[in-house]
Amino acid sequence: MSELIARELMAQRFRSFLPVVVDLETGGFNPEKDALLEIAAVTLTMDPEGNLLPDATHAYHVKPFAGANVEQSALDFTGIRLDDPLRQQVAVSEAEALGEIFRPVRKAIKAHGCTRAILVGHNAAFDHGFLNAAVNRCDIKRNPFHPFSSFDTASLGGLVYGQTVLARACRAAGIEFDNTSAHSARYDTERTAELFCAMVNRYKDLGGWRLAQQEQGMEDD
Repeated sequence: MSELIARELMAQRFRSFLPVVVDLETGGFNPEKDALLEIAAVTLTMDPEGNLLPDATHAYHVKPFAGANVEQSALDFTGIRLDDPLRQQVAVSEAEALGEIFRPVRKAIKAHGCTRAILVGHNAAFDHGFLNAAVNRCDIKRNPFHPFSSFDTASLGGLVYGQTVLARACRAAGIEFDNTSAHSARYDTERTAELFCAMVNRYKDLGGWRLAQQEQGMEDD
């Protein structure tokens, strides 16, 4: 019963959209020309009290697509080494990475009674642009994400904590942030997921979102 309640709450909370936190590390700022180098996604779930929680992490190193541009400044910023033997062993193509990410996302959408995923990202427009460009390059017909709507934790962090930098917003929320681990898609996505959940749950606790159970109880009275 509790799982059913949580499923119904998630479907109601974001207009049948399932928030999925995404972070991409890239070879530059141009989604059409610059390489996608890492991708990670964290699916979210909800408990019977309506608290949003991180669920599962899926992360991949990605081989640059044929002809992709990679700026040295981007590699210096992220710390990614394309010639790292370990990276070369595990890196997959864009098509494989997207397929492996989209599969559990679709499963989570179904499990929570939602109709589509909505991307959550820190400066979400950047990640959304690169994700859509990769989807187009790979000719993927069933993209589980909404094509243009997203939730931006940089904007939400500015509203809730007065902080737009991920590390500072996390610390303001009481979330530990290790600067030496930053700019890894997996690490940034997991911290962004914690931050998004913290902000959504804080808003709920302040009375900004009345749970469906409470509303139903009032109607029954």
